[in-house]
Amino acid sequence: MAESKKIATRESFGMALCELAAEHDDIVVLDADLAAATKTEIFKKAYPDRFFDCGIAEGNMIGTAAGLAAAGKVPFAASFAMFATGRAYEQVRNSVGYPHLNVKIAGSHAGITVGEDGATHQCCEDLALMRTIPGMVVLNPADHYEMIAATKAAYEYNGPVYIRLGRLAIDSFNDPDNYSFEIGKGITLEEGTEATVIATGLVVYEALKAVRALKEKGVSVRLVNMHTIKPIDKDIIIKAAKETGRIITVEEHNIIGGLGEAVAAVTAESCPVPVTRIGVEDTFGHSGPAVGLLAEFGLDAAGLEKKISEILGK
Repeated sequence: MAESKKIATRESFGMALCELAAEHDDIVVLDADLAAATKTEIFKKAYPDRFFDCGIAEGNMIGTAAGLAAAGKVPFAASFAMFATGRAYEQVRNSVGYPHLNVKIAGSHAGITVGEDGATHQCCEDLALMRTIPGMVVLNPADHYEMIAATKAAYEYNGPVYIRLGRLAIDSFNDPDNYSFEIGKGITLEEGTEATVIATGLVVYEALKAVRALKEKGVSVRLVNMHTIKPIDKDIIIKAAKETGRIITVEEHNIIGGLGEAVAAVTAESCPVPVTRIGVEDTFGHSGPAVGLLAEFGLDAAGLEKKISEILGK
């Protein structure tokens, strides 16, 4: 078992870019005056000639990335998720998605764990926005090792990719010695028979702690890490629906348009079972400590254990 790290996935992303750049000369990185926050500054220090600060002009950044991709480069364009997917949505859709260009978009500081930055910066709509763009791959890695692997997979994929990055430092639970990442393939972390929890992003670890606590109380719950929101792993969802009869989704995102609705669409079409969505319930966040906000929104281990127990009538 490799060393367990407590690190924010935004920092893991910056590290992964440097690892990739050492082997691939076609990688360039763009940022919108937030390199210190998105951690693309790690790349900037190592490869200053391949880094472009576009200033507080996210639409222009995406347009520039599209031009670089058309010229044969593999651009990674980073900003806060609220700006990379919200402010620049038109450019992402028309300049990247429509021509299906090889641009990788990194949305950092996503979800309520942005914390003290408050509601304007706590983007809980990015997965929904990116899911709607035809041909866009949407990744939401859960820990350090998964982010490293996901960034490499994004580079290897020929087409537009959105990667969600977190601000909060979180514990790593994957073992890189036997971990394998594949776009569009969920990972079963715990087996169970009474229900299946499907989680994504940094709340996967909170769900893992909750599921293990329930097992100690005799409640058997399966846990799936759904690191790819699009294309969603239909096979693992249908298998869980057939074998456990109930699905609970967990996401640090609005329950409208995110993981929960993606999973519900699969079950509705292929294997109808009850699906309960746990996440941000059609509301804005607010300023506060990240860990405290997770607890307030019921997305920490204790809150998830309580909600899952209630759903199962335990």
